[in-house]
Amino acid sequence: MRVLRFLVYTVLVLVGLAVAGVAVLWATNPFAPEIIVADPAPEGRRITENGLVANYYPPTAEGKYPGVLLLGGSEGGLGSGGGRMAKALQDRGYAVLHVSYFGAPGQPKNLALVPLETFDRALDWLKAQPEVDAGRLAVVGGSKGAEAALIVATRRPELRAVVAGMPSSVAWQGIDSNIVNMIFNPPGGSWSLDGKPIPYLPYVQPKDFSGDIGAIYIASLLGLSNHEDAIIPVEKTRAPILLICGKRDTLWPACLMADQVKARAEANGGPVVTILAYDEAGHGVMGVPVEKSNPNYDRLGSLGGTAEGNNAARIDGWPKVLQHLEEALK
Repeated sequence: MRVLRFLVYTVLVLVGLAVAGVAVLWATNPFAPEIIVADPAPEGRRITENGLVANYYPPTAEGKYPGVLLLGGSEGGLGSGGGRMAKALQDRGYAVLHVSYFGAPGQPKNLALVPLETFDRALDWLKAQPEVDAGRLAVVGGSKGAEAALIVATRRPELRAVVAGMPSSVAWQGIDSNIVNMIFNPPGGSWSLDGKPIPYLPYVQPKDFSGDIGAIYIASLLGLSNHEDAIIPVEKTRAPILLICGKRDTLWPACLMADQVKARAEANGGPVVTILAYDEAGHGVMGVPVEKSNPNYDRLGSLGGTAEGNNAARIDGWPKVLQHLEEALK
């Protein structure tokens, strides 16, 4: 009896500790990324109107200029990397609206059921600015922002150029940054329209899962034939598309999905899709090159490839991003 009583007490203690651990994880949410809402000053200004949370970087001279809608990734808010791109584009004569679509005050807390209307309002606001030529608009996005950019391009025929770094070929299931919620109450799609989720590809955990996030995306794509409505219908845009990916991306298979985007476009009569794929780069493949003295330089390789490989891809790719925009918006 003593042995049995000891075992029962031991089990109860372990269960109690497990429940307490789950409660702590749910309450503290230690794995949630920090949401950044970077200050746009002095080059730009904060926009908090018409339901938007954005940083606007207007042209520095008088006249009419092309406009760029810039979308960051799953970091949410208005990250510093997107700010660097916005300022670099501003320097080249673009009016840039860097938009937050979740995580900022008044927005969805998680990357789930984000209203596509957010991007409609952003484009409408950008078009209405007196210094913007409404006939020369582009969308530029990275990672989840690239997924959004390609979806937006299928819905907004006035767009004349698309740049998608680390792209997706499908609309994915949403992400709850609270790991307990993600396990026990997973969200629906990443995006919604008219208050309803658009079709999405659900996550599939591969056999012998070892914690590799990229393996989840690869396993999920194997079931795409059962969720063809989740495929982004890129043929609905006529805007030329530039895709940028790193072959050593460990977050998701961006180059595989870039190939899928191009194959669908070619099978359906357009648009023109160009892929820049870099052997030694990962998920840090797209953006303004970073000086080695920058404290964030080594982080370029944190999601695949090396810091040197990702920066070399940026050195080669960023001028091609500018060329793509200039040719499409001239």
